[in-house]
Amino acid sequence: MGDCAAGILPANRLGYGQFSGFQLKIIQEVVTLAVFIGFALLFLKERLAWNYLVAFVFLGVAAFFAFAFKAPVPVA
Repeated sequence: MGDCAAGILPANRLGYGQFSGFQLKIIQEVVTLAVFIGFALLFLKERLAWNYLVAFVFLGVAAFFAFAFKAPVPVA
């Protein structure tokens, strides 16, 4: 596990060669929100309002724009 706290491997070590830092952050946020929505519905018994659904759709659109077009290559 090396120098990573609690055995967590940072995503940039696995995906930075394939994805940009911005794309990795967007993936992280979308996954986190998707998991939290499931948690809130199942365990917290929250109701999913229409405005939350619209916000999640906008995040999906943001993810589309982040991945649909080729990002500029970082200068090393």
